[in-house]
Amino acid sequence: MATTESGMIDKETMIINLGPQHPSTHGVLRVRLELDGERVVNAEPVIGYLHTGFEKTAESLTYQQCNTITDRLDYLAPMTNNLAYVLAVEKLMNLEVPKRAQYIRVLFSELTRVASHLVWLGTHVMDLGAMSLFFYTMREREVILDLIEAAAGVRMNPSYFRVGGLAYDIPDGFHEKVHAFVKDFPRWMQSYRNLFEGNPLINERLQGISYVTQEQCLGLSVTGPNLRATGLALDLRKVEPYSAYEEFAFDVPLRTEGDAYARFWVRVDEIYESMKIIEQALDKITPHGAYTTSDRKVALPPREEIYGNMEALIHQFKLVTAGFPVPQGEVYQAVEGPRGEMGFYLVSDGGPKPYRWRARTPSFYNLQTLPIMSRDGLVADVITAIGSIDIMLGDVDK
Repeated sequence: MATTESGMIDKETMIINLGPQHPSTHGVLRVRLELDGERVVNAEPVIGYLHTGFEKTAESLTYQQCNTITDRLDYLAPMTNNLAYVLAVEKLMNLEVPKRAQYIRVLFSELTRVASHLVWLGTHVMDLGAMSLFFYTMREREVILDLIEAAAGVRMNPSYFRVGGLAYDIPDGFHEKVHAFVKDFPRWMQSYRNLFEGNPLINERLQGISYVTQEQCLGLSVTGPNLRATGLALDLRKVEPYSAYEEFAFDVPLRTEGDAYARFWVRVDEIYESMKIIEQALDKITPHGAYTTSDRKVALPPREEIYGNMEALIHQFKLVTAGFPVPQGEVYQAVEGPRGEMGFYLVSDGGPKPYRWRARTPSFYNLQTLPIMSRDGLVADVITAIGSIDIMLGDVDK
């Protein structure tokens, strides 16, 4: 039962907890629901169950070591997190990155976006009561993770983007693997659409449900597909291009309805646009060339140099043990992640470790719309709202 402002017990409503163990809360989110029967009076998200402390931890690490933390903020989109962070450090250092490395960064950022949206699509539809699509989207995500593993050596949390460029060059035969993925993907997407397009279950659970206005989104600093589903074409890849995105042709999917159905289709359409960018990036990436800066005071020297060059060995030793100093100053750099604006604010005191390290994570802001979306709806619609926001709890509990 709920308590009124006067301290009296209101017997008309009831307080229950949804989560943090509930699978449909997508991690460790607790929602404090106030119900009038089946109708939601209020939905209060309660966060902090991950208690990661990433931002404070980063201040005791070197700039290169901090890169591993960015993977774990949004662990379904580690590459875009990597990109936002290394761009911020490179801006502080006024460091030039080879164009080929920039194209490879774009390629992996868009592969990450597709993989993230596939997880969202499969889990969101499963929350609504349809199981089959989840298995198909996980199958295709495995192909993307195989591509990431081929270049970075690991499937998740790769820390592949480094200050100055990349950790390693892409391997031989990588182009052919990505081309095979691009060729097969339209057929896979069509099989998905055959399942959910026009499906009465999807339409009834999404259309007109979990509505939020553009003004409400802007007031809460909401970004990404959730904002674009209200009709505002704000995409940092277009309005503030980075990593050579200005050289790529793609559209920004928009919807104006502002409901769960609009958010659903914005993300589905974004998958197609990301595939366009991936194809263009493949054409731009030459088989061989520089994949990181030539400044040995920032990037590790090639391993073959270490064994016969004392200066290279010294640079290797200093970078691994002490890191590199970053000029004094402060900077903010953001990229367009799968969930919206992913940004980093860094303050440097001139040393090898950040004085202050702050992450602007999209899920932290987007989650604020849950009370608006849930109010006056049914309990089942809260599940729809959570899935349509596409939250990542590592992004929230930072």
